[in-house]
Amino acid sequence: MDANVALALLSSCSPSTSAAASSLLPRRRCLASRRRASSRATIMAALGDDPIREWILTEGKATQIKGIRSIGGGCINSAQRYDTDAGPFFVKTNSRIGPEMFEGEALGLKAMYDTKSIRVPLPYKVGSLPTGGSFIIMEFIEFGPSRGDQSVLGRKLAEMHKAAKSDKGYGFHVGNTIGSTPQINTWTDDWIEFYSKHRLGYQLELASRRYGDSAILEKGQRLIKNIHPLFNGAVIEPCLLHGDLWSGNISSDSNGDPVILDPACYYGHNEAEFGMSWCAGFGGDFYNAYFQVMPKQPGFEKRRDLYLLYHYLNHYNLFGSGYRSSAMSIIEDYLYVLAA
Repeated sequence: MDANVALALLSSCSPSTSAAASSLLPRRRCLASRRRASSRATIMAALGDDPIREWILTEGKATQIKGIRSIGGGCINSAQRYDTDAGPFFVKTNSRIGPEMFEGEALGLKAMYDTKSIRVPLPYKVGSLPTGGSFIIMEFIEFGPSRGDQSVLGRKLAEMHKAAKSDKGYGFHVGNTIGSTPQINTWTDDWIEFYSKHRLGYQLELASRRYGDSAILEKGQRLIKNIHPLFNGAVIEPCLLHGDLWSGNISSDSNGDPVILDPACYYGHNEAEFGMSWCAGFGGDFYNAYFQVMPKQPGFEKRRDLYLLYHYLNHYNLFGSGYRSSAMSIIEDYLYVLAA
């Protein structure tokens, strides 16, 4: 029985108050009590089969789900809008992956939300689906017609980087995913070590295992051993990063304020945030506003492609050989410049 139907039946069931039936009141009260208990059991059984509906109709403070409609979700997850009498909720589901992926996303969203700098959807609940897979429920944000003002986006992103620093070093509280690729976030004191091992090194080894690509592994490892001069003079702090900031993860709300979503958060060098700039559309207004809050460090231009490399390697591992040439070109250019 549908939970809403069961609730209606439960509210309409009440004992008779007729004087002529007064002698039957104890029996009827007993029967009514049994019916209410049965109805509650039916409701709980229905809710228990659908943990998304269960949360919305209990902790979500809704009493009615008015409609559910698909709103896309990309190539990894499905996404739905749940319209209720307590307002809309945004729900993502994945039929193949357990809740660990969404737990990492929720922790990242909450960390960014707590900076009170740039708008992100507030996560509410992560759980497993009874048929396998997982879900995340979060705040529904009504998007505006455009991505908003680039200068405001740059300033607010810089404010987030400035506001959230880690005293544990570089990494994050849990591992998470970049796309569907595992992202290792083991706490590390040194940024170059962290980026070399858990970003570039991991992706290079994955490409070697997945495609047997020993050439990119060998050259990439040579680059890793020689990247220290690229950081000369730079002051590096562990800032909270969105981690996967491309155009599909940037929007604006109905007031025109920027919104960022679908993160792969960790604490890292702030310049690593621009690693997806090749498909993010950041322009001069964005960078000018950003650097007014977080000043540009010496050697920024020299390191820019190093941070692109991580994402090109990840796209190579996710989507195939079309991205290999871009990754290999960056590696070979650096090997030439560094005479490695």
